[in-house]
Amino acid sequence: MSSYTNLPAPSPEQGLNRYMQEIRRFPMLEPEEEYMLAKRWVDHEDSGAAHKLVTSHLRLAAKIAMGYRGYGLPQAEVISEANVGLMQAVKRFDPEKGFRLATYAMWWIRASIQEYILRSWSLVKLGTTSAQKKLFFNLRKAKNRIGALEEGDLHPDNVKRIATDLGVTEEEVISMNRRMSGSDASLNATVGTEDGSSTQWQDWLEDEDANQAVAYEEHDELTARRELLAQAMEVLNDREKDILVQRRLADETVTLEDLSAQYDVSRERIRQIEVRAFEKLQKRMQELAIEKGMLIPA
Repeated sequence: MSSYTNLPAPSPEQGLNRYMQEIRRFPMLEPEEEYMLAKRWVDHEDSGAAHKLVTSHLRLAAKIAMGYRGYGLPQAEVISEANVGLMQAVKRFDPEKGFRLATYAMWWIRASIQEYILRSWSLVKLGTTSAQKKLFFNLRKAKNRIGALEEGDLHPDNVKRIATDLGVTEEEVISMNRRMSGSDASLNATVGTEDGSSTQWQDWLEDEDANQAVAYEEHDELTARRELLAQAMEVLNDREKDILVQRRLADETVTLEDLSAQYDVSRERIRQIEVRAFEKLQKRMQELAIEKGMLIPA
C-alpha cells in the first residue's frame, strides 16, 4: 500500500479540534461503494480506492482512540497509532466475507493502540505475557466488580479472586496493583473536567466500545489454532501438504488446472488429493484438540 502523503495527521501543534474538523470532510461510504472500493484494492491494488477506504474511517479510528485517553500518553500519538491499525485493516480486508470494513477494522485499531500503550508504559514491558497484558487493562474493572476499593495492598481474598478471574498468579495481581497505585503509574492523579468537577485518570481508562479482555482472549485462541494447524499438517505427505496449502490456505488460491499441470495428473486427481488431505487434517486437528483439552470428545 502506497504512503498517504495527503492523509491528515494529528499533531500537538495544530490541536485535536482542528484535526477532528479536517477528518469530518471525508464522507461516509454506502455499503455498495465500500464493497466496490475494496474490490478495486484487492483485485488491482488501486491506491486511490484504499485511500478512500482509510479516510472514510478516520472518524472511527479517532473515536476508538479517545477511549484510551486515560493512559497519560499524547492523544495525537494515540490517534496516529489508531490510524496505523486502520491502514493495516484496509490492507487485509476481504469484502467477500460479507461484513463491513468498520467491523473488521475495530480489532486492528484497538490492537495497534494497545501495543503502543504497552510499549510506552514503563510498568508493562513488551516481554509480558498475554495474561499480564489482560491484567493491566482489566485490574481496575475487576477491583470495582468485587468492591475492592481499599487503598494500598489488596486483601488476600480479593487477590485470589482477581487472579482466578483473570487467569494470572496472585503475585502478578499484587505486583500490578502496587505499580498502578504508585507514583510510577500516576493513574490516581486528579484532573478537572469541563463541568468543573474533578475525577481521576483511572476513571477514563475504560473504553466503553471495547472489551480488551475479549480481544486478548480471541488473539490467544487464534494463536492456539494456528499452532494446532501447524502440528496437524505433519500428518500429510509433501504432495498433500502442498496441494492443500495452495488450494485452501494460500492468500491467492491456485486452480485445479494449474496444479494438474504442475503435478502432471488430471484435475480430478488433484481434487481427490485435496479432499483426502483435508479430511486427514480435520481428523488430526480434532485429535490434537482433544489431547490438549481444547475440545471435549463426543
